[in-house]
Parts: sequence; structure tokens; C-alpha cells
Amino acid sequence: MAAALGTVLSVVMTGAFHEDGLADVADGLGGSLNRERALDIMKDSRVGAFGAIAVMLALLCKVALLALLGSVGLSVMVGAVFAGHVVSRTWPLLTIRLLPHVGDTAQSKSKPLADQISLTALLVAAVWCFGALALTAAAPAAIEMVAMPFSPSDWRRALLVGMLAAAVAWLWMYRWFSRRLQGFTGDCLGATQQVCEIAFYLGMACALGGPA
Repeated sequence: MAAALGTVLSVVMTGAFHEDGLADVADGLGGSLNRERALDIMKDSRVGAFGAIAVMLALLCKVALLALLGSVGLSVMVGAVFAGHVVSRTWPLLTIRLLPHVGDTAQSKSKPLADQISLTALLVAAVWCFGALALTAAAPAAIEMVAMPFSPSDWRRALLVGMLAAAVAWLWMYRWFSRRLQGFTGDCLGATQQVCEIAFYLGMACALGGPA
């Protein structure tokens, strides 16, 4: 229940901003192999079958993985959510830095960000990201106020595995956008965030091995 409520709260707080990007990318790249046609589909506000299925699967994956992490301990789920949201929002910045913006640049909300992001800004984001990971590495025992069912080194290893899983997910998305679109759109950033968040939870769940 906590995993489901937490996921719903996340969607409400962000206005389903990233989920909308995931749906548009799934509709566009799933609905057409042609680059220009895919970009046109992604601009359409209507949600197709690919988009609906992608969002549904993403939400189910997040609830299931958070429930699995929560079965290990409440602090595990809380720590994973905190770190996962930070990590998954950092990786799309690298996409902005490395790929050109494509699509309707006149009306795009992400184009100004693509023009303004610098290496310094990227480094600042990385510092924030690793700072959040460092805080999470030390926080779970204090959150739950009881001994955790595994050692601190196991917890740190789980965070590292989650980070690596998110990195692999980002690389896959980056190569996919580079090959199919030769660039990115704002929807691509939202989709990347969603996939990286799920990958982070999956990596942590695999590292911790589920319920003790």
C-alpha cells in the first residue's frame, strides 16, 4: 500500500510530467520507423496504445519494486525513493549535453534548457546527485530507528548497483534516441527519467535480494 500511495503521490506532485514524456516516446518510436513521422506523433497530445501500455507497465514496475524494497524495511523503500528520484533526474541532463535538440524548436519547452546547460551546470548537478547518494547511504537506520536486516556495506553496495543500473538504462536510451531521432526532445528527457528510475529500483532490489 505504501509503495502504491508513494507512486501516486509522485505522479500527482509532478503532474505526470515525466510519464507524459514516456507515453509520447512510446507512441512515436513504437508507432513509426520513420524519424519525421515519429516526431509528429510525439507532438500529438493524444495517447495511443503504445503510450498507454508503456505508462501502465512503468507504474506497475515501480509499485512492485518499491513493495519489494519495502518488504526488506521501510527505511529501504524511503531511501530508494529519495535517491532514485535524484539519480533519475540527473541522467537526462547528460542527454541534453551530448545530443542536439530536434523537433519543433519554436514551441519546445526543453530547447532553452538545451541552449543554456553548460559543463559547469552538469558538474553541479553531479555534485548534488552524489551528495544525495551519500546522504542516503547514511540515513536508513536513522529513519527506521531499528537495526537494518543487512550490513551498512550491503546498503552502500545496493545504492552503487542501483546507480550502475540507471547508468546502463541511460546509455540504452541515449543510443536509442541517437539512432532513431539523431537527437532528443523534451519527451525523450521524461522517458529517460522514468526508465532510469525503474532501473535504479531494480538494481537495488537485485542487490538486496528481496525479503530477508
